[in-house]
Amino acid sequence: MFVLCALAGLLVVVTLVDVVYELANNARPSIARNGLGFLLHTQWNPNFNREGAGALIFGTLVSSGLATLLATPLGVAIGLYLAMMAPPRVRATVGPLVEMLAAVPSIIYGFWGLVVLVPFVERLEPGLHGALGFIPLFGRPATIGISMLSAVIVLTVMILPIISALTRDLFLTVPRELTDGAEALGATRWEVIRGIVLPSTASGVGAAVVLGLGRALGEAIAVSFVIGDVNAIHASLFAPAATGAERIANQFQGALNAQHLASLFYVGLILVVIGMLTSLAARAIAGRFDVNRAVGATV
Repeated sequence: MFVLCALAGLLVVVTLVDVVYELANNARPSIARNGLGFLLHTQWNPNFNREGAGALIFGTLVSSGLATLLATPLGVAIGLYLAMMAPPRVRATVGPLVEMLAAVPSIIYGFWGLVVLVPFVERLEPGLHGALGFIPLFGRPATIGISMLSAVIVLTVMILPIISALTRDLFLTVPRELTDGAEALGATRWEVIRGIVLPSTASGVGAAVVLGLGRALGEAIAVSFVIGDVNAIHASLFAPAATGAERIANQFQGALNAQHLASLFYVGLILVVIGMLTSLAARAIAGRFDVNRAVGATV
C-alpha cells in the first residue's frame, strides 16, 4: 500500500513537471523574442508578430479574483447551512443538487450566460451606473451586455457549487462531541460555528477556495461566450475584456504562424505559474493560521 501511494504521488509530480516542460519548450520562440516584457505588453497582433499578455493576465486575475471573492462567502454559508442548520429532508434534497451543479459542463454555463445572463446584465448596467457610477468599476454601460461583469457572474456560478459541496463535507467532519459540548456550556449556534467549526476546518476551507479559484483561472469555454475577447484593460466591469484561457481556446486551432502559436503556449505557461503561486500562497496562509491557532490553544 505504501509503495502504491508513493507511486501515485510521484505520478502527480512527474505529470506536473512534464506539463511545465512541454509548455516552456513550445513557448521558447516567444520567450526568446519577448522575454519578460511579454507579461506587461498589452498589444496582441499576430499578423505583425506583436503579442503581449498584459491584458490577458489582467482579465484572468480580475475575473477569477472577483468570482472567488463573491463565491467564497456564499459557498461557505451554503455549506454551513447544509451541514449544521438544514432539516434532514432539505439536506438530502439540496445537497445532491449542489453536487450536480458542480458537474454541469462548461459549455452549458456558456450557453446559459449568452442566452439568459447577457440580456439581464444589459438591463442591469444602467441602474448600477446610475447608483454607483462614481466608482470606476461601474463606468459607462455597454450596449450588448457582453462584458467582464458577465464573465465574473458566470465564473461565480460555476465555482459556487464546488466550494459549497467541499465545505459542507468538511463541516460534517467536525466531531459532534465538540459542538455538543460547546452548546452544553451555553454557546450559541454562531459561537459554535465561529469558535469551533470554522477554526478546525480553516485549512480545508482554504483548499476548497483554491480549488474553485483554479477552476476560474483555467475556464475558457464558458467565459468565451460572454466576455467579448477584446484585448484591452479597462477599469469598468461593463467593458469587454479577455482572459488567457479563453484566448488560447479561441485562437490555438487557427494560429497564424509559429510565433503566434508559441505566444499561446507562453500564455498557458503563465497560467500554470499563476495557479501554482496561488496554491502555494493559500497553503502558506492556512499553515500560518493553523500555527497561530495551535499557539493560542496552548496559551
